[in-house]
Amino acid sequence: MLLTSYFARCRCSSRLFYSTFRPKYPPTLDVCGTSYPTDSFTNLPSSIISKIPLRLHTQPSHPLSNLRSLIESHYPDFAHLSSFSPLVTPYKNFDELSFPLDHPGRSVTDSYYVNKDLMLRTHTSAHEVEVFKSGQDKWLLTADVYRRDEIDGSHYPVFHQVEGAKLFDLTTREKVESLRRENEKLEKRLGKERIVIEDVPHVSQTNPVQEGHEREQAELVTRNLKGELNRLMLGLFGGRQGGEEPLRVRWIEAYFPFTSPSFEVEVFFRGKWLEILGCGVVRQATLDTAGVQNKIGWAFGLGLERIAMILYSIPDIRLFWSTDPRFLSQFKEGEITTFKPYSKYPPCFKDVSFWLPQQGGLHENDFCDLVRDVAGDLVEDVEKIDAFTHPKTGKSSLCYRVNYRSMDRRHDSRHRVLVYRSLSNEETNEIHKVVVSRLTSEFGVEIR
Repeated sequence: MLLTSYFARCRCSSRLFYSTFRPKYPPTLDVCGTSYPTDSFTNLPSSIISKIPLRLHTQPSHPLSNLRSLIESHYPDFAHLSSFSPLVTPYKNFDELSFPLDHPGRSVTDSYYVNKDLMLRTHTSAHEVEVFKSGQDKWLLTADVYRRDEIDGSHYPVFHQVEGAKLFDLTTREKVESLRRENEKLEKRLGKERIVIEDVPHVSQTNPVQEGHEREQAELVTRNLKGELNRLMLGLFGGRQGGEEPLRVRWIEAYFPFTSPSFEVEVFFRGKWLEILGCGVVRQATLDTAGVQNKIGWAFGLGLERIAMILYSIPDIRLFWSTDPRFLSQFKEGEITTFKPYSKYPPCFKDVSFWLPQQGGLHENDFCDLVRDVAGDLVEDVEKIDAFTHPKTGKSSLCYRVNYRSMDRRHDSRHRVLVYRSLSNEETNEIHKVVVSRLTSEFGVEIR
């Protein structure tokens, strides 16, 4: 549901340029063997479509799959779900979860749309109502999610999330006392472990109980949430930071439109505080939509790549998509091992400067998608290095630096061998020419 805060991954659209020109799509778009009509919302490039069937979180021995299995092992009595299609309606992705109508995540600049009625899910919570409606009270759901984003070593337009939820029937005093005893057992076990927890109140004026919820029940559910997640943090990070220091976990009040009270969880790991996940008491409106009556519960969400990069010491998020044996052979099912970098080829950067069309602009995510669609994972990062408005003409200019770098050895089909090579300046020039050409034809800019 909450994923290291959905809001942390949303870009503030007001500080970026919007695109008034859009790439032209054919009348239909093929996604995983099915043809869908396109319209003015369509913004799904082939580079993203090609990623949909890969499902890294289900590939044996892959670090994301290993981490998913480790998390699932902490919840053996939960349903473990990982087969939902990423194609959902905007209603399912946003409205069922009480997202406001003006939330930036709804924009075509932030999310991928097949058409106005179908999109790629931006979070695992898109299936929350569906799972609750099916009668599941305790579940983990792992899935690939899609968001238009910047290009650098820690952002990628496809990433993976695990969402967990648990519902309680607290309609009798006996059931209330049963949850209280469960919480006491959890807290007693944690008291014997090497963990220091910096807590905040379960409920406060700034992190309130929902209307219609009893304070006692909300506090009991929050205590259970904290106990379960403190135990998970200990299982993921405890004993892996080196030294004899106990694991430090910090709880922080947060705001999400789909939970209250809400929290973020951080751990102090290898010398710094790291944001790990978001969580809270499920918004009653979500349960009402799912037809769930007389129950209250919690949910949490976390990003697998963020945690895997920490635990495996993987320096670049693109590596998760690598098919290079030097990457894949380092990981074994059920093990967390430290990634050993192999030789990194030198970068080759190219700049592009252009005037924006008088009647509109270019959103940064559109530019990043175009570069990815042309260069794929050969692009390491994109940085806006200059923005300028001419004092007389009022025309706006942007300059981006695109850093190209090859990560992997590549298959030479002609000689049937794996070859190691850097990107040559000539090859990079050819790639960059295509970027510039598409930039002018699709967005109406004038190259400077």
